[in-house]
Amino acid sequence: MNLQVIILIVILTIGVAAFFLGRELHRRNAKVRQRLQMGKIFTNITHELLTPLTVISASVDHLREEAPKYTHDYDMMQMNIQRMVRLLQQILETSKSQAGELKLKVANGDVMQYIHNTALCLEPLMAKKNLTFTISCIPQSMMGWIDTDKLDKIIYNLLSNAAKYTEQGEVNLDVQTSRNYDHLYIKVRDTGNGIPKDKMKHLFERFYDGEYRRHKTIGTGLGLALTRDLVYLHNGTIECESEEGHGTTFSLSLPITKEAFKTEQIDEEHKIDFNIPKNAIIDFPTDVPDVNKEAFMEDMDDEDTYKILIVEDNLELLMLMQHMLRAYYRVFAAKNGKEALDIIHKTDLDLIISDVMMPEMDGLELTQTIKEDDNYKHLPIILLTAKTQSEDHEDALRIGADEYLTKPFRLSELKLRINNIIENRKRAQQEYASKIDDDEATKPEEAPTPEQEFLKRALDCVHAHLDDADYDRDAFAADMGASPSTLYNKLRAITGMNVSTFIRDIRMKEAYRLAKANPNLRVSDLAYRVGFQDPKYFSTCFKKQFGVQPKEFLESLSA
Repeated sequence: MNLQVIILIVILTIGVAAFFLGRELHRRNAKVRQRLQMGKIFTNITHELLTPLTVISASVDHLREEAPKYTHDYDMMQMNIQRMVRLLQQILETSKSQAGELKLKVANGDVMQYIHNTALCLEPLMAKKNLTFTISCIPQSMMGWIDTDKLDKIIYNLLSNAAKYTEQGEVNLDVQTSRNYDHLYIKVRDTGNGIPKDKMKHLFERFYDGEYRRHKTIGTGLGLALTRDLVYLHNGTIECESEEGHGTTFSLSLPITKEAFKTEQIDEEHKIDFNIPKNAIIDFPTDVPDVNKEAFMEDMDDEDTYKILIVEDNLELLMLMQHMLRAYYRVFAAKNGKEALDIIHKTDLDLIISDVMMPEMDGLELTQTIKEDDNYKHLPIILLTAKTQSEDHEDALRIGADEYLTKPFRLSELKLRINNIIENRKRAQQEYASKIDDDEATKPEEAPTPEQEFLKRALDCVHAHLDDADYDRDAFAADMGASPSTLYNKLRAITGMNVSTFIRDIRMKEAYRLAKANPNLRVSDLAYRVGFQDPKYFSTCFKKQFGVQPKEFLESLSA
């Protein structure tokens, strides 16, 4: 065999090997891409599920204030909120499970107490269906090693399944230990309709349709498949016995000794914690009226009330936040970024609260659009999101968001963030207010800031029409070459006052100056010279601003 033939054979061998290697790499890359895609799907699902949890969480805070005597019910709801949050966060780890990367982490604690407390969270569900629910733990207290996160899902899935398929009767949870105290034996029994024999062999298959339609309920086909995977992960066993018309029993065996687990599966540092944080709420009606009807009917010139826009595509959460914040602020609402921009361009606003993930225009696009517009860039923005990664937080702050709050959040925390922003603006506004008081804003400066130039033009416009009682926000905006909403936004950001209040403030200060310069003026003359047609209303405004009636002030100057 000559050298050329040998080289040809080698080249062909390398080519064939490269072909099969390339095909295998392509297959593996496709699997990686599929897993990444699934990860994105799970992230979106988690976002959609965390939104109603926020509605529930905020509602209980409100109920605690309105009817504090139902403490037990609120605590029960709060416990369930926390567990649902943990369950949803675990959805993000499903991709790890599919890749064989889901890990067991057992900790030491009272396993009987943990199971009892976990089962208690299902009491409201059982009561809603008028089922008799019993929990039996023998002994009542027993130390052992379990992965609470995995066991929580197992107990919840089995009990909720039993309630779902039991129209009437009872559901029982029995927990016992083995003679050597090295295993838990868990039985979940119900008196439901049972499972047909032809369905039993498919019981633990993922995405199996089951008996949802016959029982007029819903399901994903994941619950029992996930339960079996978690039991196996915990080195346990699970069996099911069922008889049509007589009910179903699931029997589990789980090891609870330290020796039953590998070193990397043991958490020595932490013990099982039963102190679940308290947060929670009730369902909110989905049949809602025009979300902005009441907001637009309110007085446009109420200077004491800050105006807030809430942007949220989930109608229940939108209505809940609007309802609960209305006691403190005047609240407008929009269901996406495009609707929000329309309201922003037509309405006087002080602050925006926006969800991040929304159709048509999301919260990040909305924030960037506002912050790039000179007319509206001073509007503070609080973003709400279910995304918890640090890079998401950094992206939001980078494009100009003032605050970033993750779901589920408590109403009290959102209100605290709003008040902090308002107080910070007030401190900045006091500096400009002092300049107006000292007439510094009217003095020429070598390099005035855009805010100072705007304020000087505004002062000049008002002073030029000081005795014109008909000079209002529309005429003022026309003189400034801006829309009424743009004028409002800038004046509110710089001075803390709306347009009408700003005009009245300048009139009052000029009245004070005129009175000091000419104490012999009559109150009516003083009122007319600064644009008030009604001397009585002028006197009311004067006293509100300076703490003394104008007549008394003039008399004190003449004394």
